[in-house]
Amino acid sequence: MSAATIWTVIAGMALVNFVIRFPSLAILSRADLPPWVKRWLSFIPVSAMATLVVGGVLRPDGRWIPPLESPYLWAAVATGLVYWRFRSFLGATVSGIAFFLALAAVLG
Repeated sequence: MSAATIWTVIAGMALVNFVIRFPSLAILSRADLPPWVKRWLSFIPVSAMATLVVGGVLRPDGRWIPPLESPYLWAAVATGLVYWRFRSFLGATVSGIAFFLALAAVLG
């Protein structure tokens, strides 16, 4: 497959993505929505991120790991606790990587 074909496919996917999403964003950004709808919509990004994280933590590489043996799960818990305590995204990220590497070495 040539580089031109790859870039054409990428540009086409970007265009289709824009055409599908832009009209609803344009309409909703100008609409005066009730507060309960705004609150409800505010949970969508968090829910989407949680879905991605939980899938990656509980089933890395598409296979289940028993919870007590999973460095992914324990590192995620430790990362969450660090973020909860210090409210530092960078600190939680760095400590999460360190926890994971240490746990992976210990748990195998």
